[in-house]
Amino acid sequence: MKYYSFNQYLKDTFGCKVYKISINAGFTCPNRDGTIGTGGCIFCSKGGSGDFAEDANLSITEQIESGKRKVEKKIKSGKYIAYFQAFTNTYAPIETLKAKFYEAIKHPDIIALSIATRPDCLPADVIALLEKLNNIKPVFVELGLQTIHEKTAEYIRRGYPLKVYDTAFKNLKEAGINVVTHIILGLPNETKEDMLKSVDYVCKSGTDGIKLQLLHILKETELAKEYFHGKVNTLSLDEYVDIIKSCVKVIPKNVVIHRLTGDGAKKDLIAPLWSADKKNVLNKINKALSE
Repeated sequence: MKYYSFNQYLKDTFGCKVYKISINAGFTCPNRDGTIGTGGCIFCSKGGSGDFAEDANLSITEQIESGKRKVEKKIKSGKYIAYFQAFTNTYAPIETLKAKFYEAIKHPDIIALSIATRPDCLPADVIALLEKLNNIKPVFVELGLQTIHEKTAEYIRRGYPLKVYDTAFKNLKEAGINVVTHIILGLPNETKEDMLKSVDYVCKSGTDGIKLQLLHILKETELAKEYFHGKVNTLSLDEYVDIIKSCVKVIPKNVVIHRLTGDGAKKDLIAPLWSADKKNVLNKINKALSE
């Protein structure tokens, strides 16, 4: 079963191998600073899903150079995407966003920006900024939707209804921005059918890319408390592979699959422990897709 992988998309678009450098720009999140809530989404780590990002105490340029050094032996082209990953990366005053994004996009080895954010943090001035940046180098905006089901969204404390995603998506596409939508598989009380409905919805909406993320339990999260109280179960490897196979069937061939799984920092991982062996997980997924 063939699918359009992000690696293939990068080769088709840029003609070479490209690596992402995860940036921590020092932002926070409205679901943490009290605007919406203080605890964040129940699954979100203390690093704001940026556990593999560079040191926020470094400048953007210094983070890029640090990231380059980590993979310089693996990459010959020297081309990178600056991935603003930690927390909500459009949640700051517009002048702050301008300074950080322009510093990244002007770096000679950066060929694109990838900006992870919440759909409720994309006002008109930020959309306009992203449009300007996209005219310099390609910009991907990653929207953390996770699920289309409102009951689940309330449980995970997402903090916004589905219509907010719809509006943000529409505004980004009208500005010519490439949109990548995050979906978490294995959220509490969701059936396989529920998960497939979320995937199908965002694909039919016209998302350019999709990230499929395994729900994993990390230390010091609200989800960990729920897990230890027996309120949350995690998927087995076989269940996850089966769900991924079904997801790939409903994802159109022109939609880029940026991720088929995800792993938290091993030192913080509580469950499922099988997810720590990412190579094995991907091998099993690829084997299943080839059958």
